[in-house]
Parts: sequence; structure tokens; C-alpha cells
Amino acid sequence: SMEHFTAEVQRIRPAAPGQQVIELAADEWLARIIRNRNVRYVAIGIEDGRRITPLQQRKAYATLRDIGEYTGYPMDAVKGIMKVEHMMRTGDYEYFSLADCSVTKAREFINTLLEYALKEGIIMDESGLMRTDDIDTYLIQCIRYRRCCICGRPADIHHVDAIGMGNNRRHYDDSQNEIAALCRNHHNLAHSLGWQRFMSRYKVYGIERYRCREGGSDGNIVRDDWERGAGGAVQAGAGTGGAKHY
Repeated sequence: SMEHFTAEVQRIRPAAPGQQVIELAADEWLARIIRNRNVRYVAIGIEDGRRITPLQQRKAYATLRDIGEYTGYPMDAVKGIMKVEHMMRTGDYEYFSLADCSVTKAREFINTLLEYALKEGIIMDESGLMRTDDIDTYLIQCIRYRRCCICGRPADIHHVDAIGMGNNRRHYDDSQNEIAALCRNHHNLAHSLGWQRFMSRYKVYGIERYRCREGGSDGNIVRDDWERGAGGAVQAGAGTGGAKHY
């Protein structure tokens, strides 16, 4: 099967009559593959604004590779398994291809991949912030599975809006207060820098507590005993019917 990669067009310059040289900027590992395999011809897909973008393809395939390394399954098997996972997650059983699906379908599939990675505690080779195509959903998933939104490691809950002294947690309605999932190091850094500088540096923001409930506003809200880390890190798949292993 064809492997999909993404590169950035740097410039186009004249070559022989009727031809142009297109210069691309690619990751070093991609250049190494081209050299090692002595690749002379490649297929190029052009984004048309309606279908999955090259950047979405890069995000999806990079995350599939991380899941494959974690599970031990080859790319084709992982892709098939995760498509089934996505169909079960969304209830949409229509077949789709990462070659030509819609931008919306690609965004939802990336959400599925990241949710699985967070649920299983998979540490990807780059921050989930670089993989997500839907930052809002990603930040909520990090809180639900208690994974740092910056690095993916086990997280504490950072209270962006502190309840404050004199307010009783048992009676105070903090459902509108914003929270974020941060590992101990990034939690300390957020306090050291201040939340505004931290947000600016990492391009993240707090999520209202009520939005972190499973199933939206009718589900179970994140509770304080969970936030305090009783019993260690939350178990993968807790509250979601259990993690799936393949």
C-alpha cells in the first residue's frame, strides 16, 4: 500500500523548457527514506479545500504509527482497527478513506485516535497539541483521561479559577470554573509563569468543569476526590466502558 507523507512547498523555479522544479521542506526521516529507497517518482496530492488536508493526513498517520508501536500491530492492521473504533465511537458506519474523506470526517477520526492514545496512556513522539485538529475536544479528553495536555503524562487538575477561601466546596457551584489537565512539571510551571503567560506559551486554555462530564451536561462531572489523585493515576478507560486492547 502507498505510504502518505506531508511536506511544505518552499518555492518553485524554472528548469528545462516546459518544466518547473518544486522544492519541498520535509522532515529528516522522510528525506532519509527517499534516499535509502532510491525513490525517483512520487505521487502528489493537491489540497482542494473540501477533502482531508495534507496536514490532517500527517497528523492521522503519525498518530497511527504511535498506536502501532504501542500495540505491536502493523500500519494496515492498526488503521483498520481504529476505523472500527471510530465507527463505534461516532455511530457512523459509513466506510471512509484517509485519501479522500472530508475535512470533518478527518477531524473526527483524529479525535478518535487521540482519545485512544490518551485513554491507553500512549506517549506520542510529539505533543498532542501538534496532533489535534480540534483543540477544544483534545483539552476535554485530557481532563477526562487525566493526561497532561502538553506532554501526555499522568496529570493533576489545574484550577484556572480558584474557588477561593471562605467558599465551601460542598455547596459552591464551580461548574463554570475553568480547569486544565497538567502533569506535575507543567502544573508547577503554570503557577510559576502565571496562567496568562502559560496559555500564551503553549496555546492552551481552561475548560469549564461542566463540559468535562461524560456525555455532556447530563453525565458525571469530574469530582474532587478524583482530582486529588486518590489511588494514583486514573485507570485507562475508567467511566467509558473500559479500555479496548487489540
